Amino acid sequence: MTIKRLISTAITVMIVSAAVMMATLSHAEIPSHERQQELTHLLKQDCGSCHGMTMKGGLGPALLPENLADTPNYILVNTIKYGRETLAMPAWDNILTTAEIEWLVAELKDGRFLGKSDRKNN
Repeated sequence: MTIKRLISTAITVMIVSAAVMMATLSHAEIPSHERQQELTHLLKQDCGSCHGMTMKGGLGPALLPENLADTPNYILVNTIKYGRETLAMPAWDNILTTAEIEWLVAELKDGRFLGKSDRKNN
C-alpha cells in the first residue's frame, strides 16, 4: 500500500468511527424508568390538553402513529423543542432535554403511550 492510500484509509476509518460514536451517544441517553413515567404523564396531560387525551386531535393535530409515520424524527423533535408560535405550539427546550424529546417522539411514533382500547379504535 502506498502512503497516500494508507492515509486515505485511516481518515475514512476515523470519519466512520466518529459518525458511529455520535449516533451511539445520541441514542444512549435513554431516560430512566422513573423519568419515562414522568414523560408519559406529561405527554398525556400537557400534550393531551391540545392534541386530545388519546392523541386523536383537538386544538392541535392528531399524534397517532399513522399520522406521524411520514414525518422525519428531526422535524418532530424540532417542533417539540422550539414550538410553533403561529400554531400555539409551545417550545419545550427549557423543560425537556433533546434525549427526552427523542424518546417522546419514539413513543408517539410507536404508539406505546396508547392504552389497549385506544389502539383498537385507531
